[in-house]
Amino acid sequence: QVQLVESGGGLVQAGGSLRLSCVSSGRTFSNYAMGWFRQAPGKEREFVAAIRGNGITYYGDSVKGRFTISRVNNQHTAALQMNSLKPEDTAVYYCAATSSGYSGTYFSLSGYRYWGQGTQVTVSS
Repeated sequence: QVQLVESGGGLVQAGGSLRLSCVSSGRTFSNYAMGWFRQAPGKEREFVAAIRGNGITYYGDSVKGRFTISRVNNQHTAALQMNSLKPEDTAVYYCAATSSGYSGTYFSLSGYRYWGQGTQVTVSS
């Protein structure tokens, strides 16, 4: 069983930055790909970024060049650095984990078995 706990959300002005963290309770953290998704009010949850255990990264088109996903395996932590934030980035951000080694699964909700509770990010204009 893997438990994920996110932190780091908050209120920030447009153009500002936030860093989200996700701590995993799993013993074999490096075996899991980690993903970040977000869900804005009235919208479906969408893919933001993912990172494999070896550090290979994937990004959604709307965040490329602004967000950076990273991980520290020996600390069982994944992070999402968000720069140049826009009001449309406002959402609840979720951390997720999967043991799948097939990158095609990383972009969809169904590809992940474990989810955190989410952390709110609000970007004011």
